[in-house]
Amino acid sequence: MEKPVANAEAGALDALLSADDVRAAAQRIAGRIVRTPTLHSKTLSAITGAEIWCKFENLQFTAAYKERGALNALLQLSDASRARGVIAASAGNHAQGLSYHGTQLQVPVTIVMPKTTPLVKVMQTESVGGRVVLEGESFDEAYAHARKLEGELGLTFVHPFDHPHVAAGQGTVALEMLEDVPELDMLVVPVGGGGLAAGMGTIARAMKPDIGLVGVEAQLYPSMYNLIKGTNLPIGGDTLAEGIAVFSPGLFTSQVLRRMLDDFLLVREADIEGSVALLLQIEKTLVEGAGAIGLGAVLTNPDLFKGRKVGLVLSGGNMDMRLLANVLLRDLARSGRLARLKIGLQDRAGALFRVAKVFHQYNVNIIEVFHQRIFTHLPAKGLVTEIECEARDREQLEALIAALRREGYEVSRVEAE
Repeated sequence: MEKPVANAEAGALDALLSADDVRAAAQRIAGRIVRTPTLHSKTLSAITGAEIWCKFENLQFTAAYKERGALNALLQLSDASRARGVIAASAGNHAQGLSYHGTQLQVPVTIVMPKTTPLVKVMQTESVGGRVVLEGESFDEAYAHARKLEGELGLTFVHPFDHPHVAAGQGTVALEMLEDVPELDMLVVPVGGGGLAAGMGTIARAMKPDIGLVGVEAQLYPSMYNLIKGTNLPIGGDTLAEGIAVFSPGLFTSQVLRRMLDDFLLVREADIEGSVALLLQIEKTLVEGAGAIGLGAVLTNPDLFKGRKVGLVLSGGNMDMRLLANVLLRDLARSGRLARLKIGLQDRAGALFRVAKVFHQYNVNIIEVFHQRIFTHLPAKGLVTEIECEARDREQLEALIAALRREGYEVSRVEAE
């Protein structure tokens, strides 16, 4: 796999990645990946004001679309390259997709991951046949080591996004969507390095020239947004959409997207979290932050999508269960279903009982109670109690708070960010 030209013109880009390349990739990988469903969501359509179809790429064997590009790249290697093996730098879905299909094809796969990679991701990659090398404290250091091993061991580097073979494989997502739902007039695509959006955009424009193409990044990682829009927004932070948290987008893919995207949106962390929770609640499907970000874009930009027939790519479903629990609880807190109330009390018998009677009166369930006697601004005979509680909705919770204040209590809410 040769490295693509960094600053290709439009004509050269067409030579590097065309709709025929995507169609050829579809034939090449057929039967080896899941042809995932594209389903209409009545409830999401009602909520957003658009007609929403979801492409469930989280149903792939490794729970992400990355298998498509990895497999298409592997199938185009020479026999000698297959025998020597391939290498990649990844701590996520590309690692698993490449390892899984490399094992199926009897191609040795080495994955270089940062030493900081969670053990569960190392184990998942090894469980599908990859050999993991831990090197460096960051992705950039792992990437540099992978390129070093590429030369030393004679391996073929398979880039997670910045190569036409990989992008062509990812483009088969849009090919399937438009074959299954030809009436789609807009695609909303997560963007990290840009391989998925470049591949999907290439085939979508060939099949339906007037289709709208919208790229979406996390607000904390606007790397491709900066490149295309000419902005200089800060990049970095702990994002739920770690699958598209890229500091340096693809050179090849950025050239494709620069001339192809109709719009580019950024989504806040709270809206990414809310989209994960909404998809689990409504579609009964687990989607990681990077995979749910397209829904977040539609929810936060209703005027852009109202009345349109919108295709969303639920591009991955690999998410730590503890993190998912935090996301769901935080979403309940934002919606007013869960709350933590700080209430000033007198430190005497029956004080908590009298407060609990108000909770009972308003049918709000008490989950946990915490007393604080030392770190408080109240006099020594006072205390602060924090009560975690569960309400039916925000209105019921506000009614409880108003009632407590009428009873003379000092009440404040501990807000979720």
